Amino acid sequence: MIINIPRGTKDILPGETEKWHAIEELIRDTCRLFQYKEIRTPIFEHTELFTRGVGDTTDIVQKEMYTFTDRGDRSLTLRPEGTASVVRSYVENKLFGLPNQPVKLYYMGPMFRYERQQAGRFRQFFQFGVEAIGSNDPSIDAEIIALAMNVYKKAGLKKIKLVINSLGDTESRIAHRNALIDHFSPAISQFCSDCQNRLLKNPLRILDCKVDRENELMAKAPKLPDFLNAESAAYFKKVKHYLDILNIKYEVDPNLVRGLDYYNHTAFEIMSEGKGFGAISTLAGGGRYNGLVEDLGGPEVPGGIGFAMSIERLLLALEAEGEIIETTDSLDVYVVAMGEAAKDKAVSFVSLLRQNNITAEMDFLDRKVKAQMKSADRLNAKFSVVIGDNELESGIVSLKYLANGKQQDLTFEKIIEDFTEIASRAMEELA
Repeated sequence: MIINIPRGTKDILPGETEKWHAIEELIRDTCRLFQYKEIRTPIFEHTELFTRGVGDTTDIVQKEMYTFTDRGDRSLTLRPEGTASVVRSYVENKLFGLPNQPVKLYYMGPMFRYERQQAGRFRQFFQFGVEAIGSNDPSIDAEIIALAMNVYKKAGLKKIKLVINSLGDTESRIAHRNALIDHFSPAISQFCSDCQNRLLKNPLRILDCKVDRENELMAKAPKLPDFLNAESAAYFKKVKHYLDILNIKYEVDPNLVRGLDYYNHTAFEIMSEGKGFGAISTLAGGGRYNGLVEDLGGPEVPGGIGFAMSIERLLLALEAEGEIIETTDSLDVYVVAMGEAAKDKAVSFVSLLRQNNITAEMDFLDRKVKAQMKSADRLNAKFSVVIGDNELESGIVSLKYLANGKQQDLTFEKIIEDFTEIASRAMEELA
């Protein structure tokens, strides 16, 4: 019986993994420039972390989490997002006591949500995220957004759009919440069961409903910006000011609320406008989460802000724009062996090449010379070396540059000693 891959997951095969490596390297380089350090948290956490941190009224907690009971009768959950885990680690490891604040962190790794599979959306998906914890300065909000935009632009995306909004502080959100309840209550029976359940628990989530998005009451719902108090409005104005300084274009969308309960003040999404990308255009989203550290048992500290982006959706967006990801995967030397004695030497020589940071490969199927050379071509080898009885006796082999057929006779040792110079000269001649 053939056992197939679980629904909502995907194998990333050779040929594709090299693209992932290139994107991951680009991300790490960008984080280094912005001085964000990597953090790695467990793939599973105590379920309470997400019910408290993400919010028990969210779709993630109510419908999408992979939760199980372990042998110690503890409820554990595969992480559905990264922020709660990072903030938990920030509290548990007392990172608030570090002399350099804010603490600037990034993570990359698999997340898990039980949702309907569609293009670029899986039940196990790979996410890159950034968190800056310990500052209420609106300039850090702009920096976080700039980092995300930098990643996309360096990757080659051109057709992207930044959408921002302010969710306000607690006072502003309470005023807006009450207005939403008054607005939706008379006709709540027209809405789906999820919206009906959210009316009194978290009416802001109604605005994020995918089922009733076309209901006319959605368009007429009270807008958050109309309820921002003076402090919240001033904060949002400052964020926009810093984005202007950074020459980052944006659109203000008063209906942007995001899907997690911990957000307040700045919220944003980055969307693809590439032709043929699909109906779900969001590439990344994030926002400010003042108070989350305290909610997870930490001390009262200045707030935090972060974002998360899907690597799968980034790759899809690049494909939609026709952008090719340059990879560095290459083979320097393919060693061809003729006979058992030559194979012994090939095994030794390939090992020496690799020890000297020269990528090398050989045949493991005892094929004829012609078949081995075809293998070198398929692997896009730069050079080939053929070892036979004569080469074993003389200690000299022909190093052949496969792009133009030119070759030179060298000792095994000379190939290793001068390979960088030899390869550089061969490429210059070809140019």
